[in-house]
Amino acid sequence: MSNRQWEALIEGMLEGVLLVDPVQLHVVAANRAAHELLGVTPHSLLNTPVINLAASPEDMFFWEDVAAGLSNNIYSETLLRRPDDSVIHVVRRVSFVHLDKDTSLYVVAIRNHSDQRQIETELEKLIAELRATLESTADGILVTDLDGEIRSYNHLFAKLWDLPEALLTERNDIAIYAWMDNCIVDASNYHERLSEIRRSPLMEANDLLVLHSGKILERVTLPQYARGRPIGRVFSFRDISEKLADQARLQLASKVFEASTDAIFITDHYQKIITTNPSFERLTQYTEAEMIGQTISDFLLNQGSSEVLKRVLNELTEYGFWEGEIWNRRKDGHAYLCMISLVCLQNELGYTVNIIGFFKDLTENYNAKQKIEELAFSDALTGLPNRLLLEERINQAITHASRDNGEFALLFLDLDNFKQINDSLGHPFGDRVLIEVTERLKKCIRQVDTAARLGGDEFVLLLHQANASGAEICARRVLADLAASFCLDGIPFSVTCSIGIALYPTDGQTMEDLIKNADSAMYHVKERGRSDFRFYQRQMNIGLLSRMKIDHAMRQALEHQEFRLHYQPLVDLQTQQVFGAEALLRWHDPELGEVSPAKFIPIAEETGLIIALGNWVMHTAITQAAAWNKDGRQIRISVNVSALQFQQPNFVDSLANALDDAHLDPSFIELELTESILIRDIDETLKKLNAIAKLGVRMAVDDFGTGYSSLSYLKRFPINKLKIDRSFVMNLTKDESDVAIVTAIISLAHALKLKVIAEGVETEEQKDLLSSLYCNEIQGFLISRALNPHDFETQFLQSTLKDGNRA
Repeated sequence: MSNRQWEALIEGMLEGVLLVDPVQLHVVAANRAAHELLGVTPHSLLNTPVINLAASPEDMFFWEDVAAGLSNNIYSETLLRRPDDSVIHVVRRVSFVHLDKDTSLYVVAIRNHSDQRQIETELEKLIAELRATLESTADGILVTDLDGEIRSYNHLFAKLWDLPEALLTERNDIAIYAWMDNCIVDASNYHERLSEIRRSPLMEANDLLVLHSGKILERVTLPQYARGRPIGRVFSFRDISEKLADQARLQLASKVFEASTDAIFITDHYQKIITTNPSFERLTQYTEAEMIGQTISDFLLNQGSSEVLKRVLNELTEYGFWEGEIWNRRKDGHAYLCMISLVCLQNELGYTVNIIGFFKDLTENYNAKQKIEELAFSDALTGLPNRLLLEERINQAITHASRDNGEFALLFLDLDNFKQINDSLGHPFGDRVLIEVTERLKKCIRQVDTAARLGGDEFVLLLHQANASGAEICARRVLADLAASFCLDGIPFSVTCSIGIALYPTDGQTMEDLIKNADSAMYHVKERGRSDFRFYQRQMNIGLLSRMKIDHAMRQALEHQEFRLHYQPLVDLQTQQVFGAEALLRWHDPELGEVSPAKFIPIAEETGLIIALGNWVMHTAITQAAAWNKDGRQIRISVNVSALQFQQPNFVDSLANALDDAHLDPSFIELELTESILIRDIDETLKKLNAIAKLGVRMAVDDFGTGYSSLSYLKRFPINKLKIDRSFVMNLTKDESDVAIVTAIISLAHALKLKVIAEGVETEEQKDLLSSLYCNEIQGFLISRALNPHDFETQFLQSTLKDGNRA
């Protein structure tokens, strides 16, 4: 075999390789890596004495031992001298190889070990407890726990994976795994296999890994045990690429080639395919016979565009490697997405002699990714874009509008009273309503616009290039379309919504500001009766901040006992005597001053603070009633109960405990309940009312006539009294319709054996008219404002109420 043939044989090796005549100890062949390592020009090592490279007396003795045949395979570290007299530290293996019965050679493999020695020193400090085991093996070793966190690895592992120095001197598992991912040719299959191994702690596995560097690693995976239980994994890596010249390894490579799940083809230096593996035929449906002789251009040009092919071949020529995703077509014309890796194998002159192509079918992964993206960006119930996709589109709209001085509108939409549909008909029915609403919303916008669901019954409409007029037209269309009757399962019903509108850039120049301001405008629609739309105005946020401030102040006031109860007298019209009082909540804040209940009670109900506040009112009123009745007085305290407070599972128990703690006769407490409380979940409400009545506590319907006025509950529930709302009393002496309503309420109550009390009585004329209509009781400014406990005692508990007495 000629020197040129020897050079061609060793040129593909990553190590520097010298072939040395065993008699003369002259270099007969050397690869490019050896010349680069020793810093000499190509071919300059030929026919030079190998001993010229020795940099120490020890190395001179080494070659004498080699010449003496003391070992057929010597592996050592040594120093080599370059022509410029610089010295490099290398790893060297000298192997004696018999080529035939008359020919033999020393194969000298050398690697630069200068930088590696420093890295090994650092690694040795980190893995001292494993040094004896890890460094005694000829394999690269990686030790992990069951979660994949790296516990240790040896220097050969780092060398096999060409880990950069920065990763060897710090603990960074994520960076090491990322580096390994980038080294792998078939990353997807690599990840699938690792996932399978990690799911099975006891699994033993043997795999082959192809790296971009050209190395082929054999990986053996074994579980690591402690006290009979798996505690981690040991991965051993062996570089088998250097031994492919050996027939056994060639046979193994052939088996790998045949058994690989990747589709593989190999070309000659003309880029003509010379062989394919069985997986290639399974993937493409082309047989090996059909593919032999075709070029890469012939094959890929049938599958994709000429522009893509041109880019692939240019990068392959420039870098010797190309990897990417391409849409291919099988022989039957069916399209599939695949990952293609093309690797050039070059000779010693740098010419490509072969190209290996790896194909991996990504169709399932692509479909799964599409599904994941669809789930990530779409609302699962309605299929509309979710908040994530909406934010992306709003940001795109902001980018385009800011660049072109354009505008767009954002409509924040919330269904009115949707909770009642869920509570009465169930969440599955409510979901169907949301789907029907979605279909109607889609018809109200253009194709370029976006309808998104934020969650619950909240939707956002993004109207591109829309001004105030366009936003108003769309809002009115939505209100009209949603107001049209729905019918599901034979149940007819209607749905209304409240809409807040924010315009870009007037009402905000960021996505957060636009959504917040549209939401604020929608909230104001809710406050003013619902089923309408409203444009954002700057003072709306002031109102929102005011509500937040009041909410915080209320919580502080409740914690520091700053709330107080005042009591408004209740008068029996027949006896003209004060028989009780309504407990009314009052609050003076050091910063806000005297805050009206009409202002802070709705905020407490909205935030849920009304539960704690209501419990405080009930316990305080009961304690006061006990104090006033302990001397034989007969004074009844009326307490308002909120819907949220009444709905608490422990409401009746809490009431009973407060009565027991105060040692108060329950008949001296009267609860005022609104109609909205009574008609919600009637069966459950009836159970609570009966339990309250069983305690001996009286109950009245507050603001009767202003709510649902479903008369059926009056005969079912243990109610004792109806309270006529002040709105009917205000113009009682001037409006005949109010007289008719009050007369009807009194007649209804008496027919059901209920008492009637009218609130808001301010004049003698109102009092006299109510008396003539047989109203039982009254309260209002005519008698007195609500007073603190001391003033109430002074004016109404220590003297008898005189006719016309007022405060």
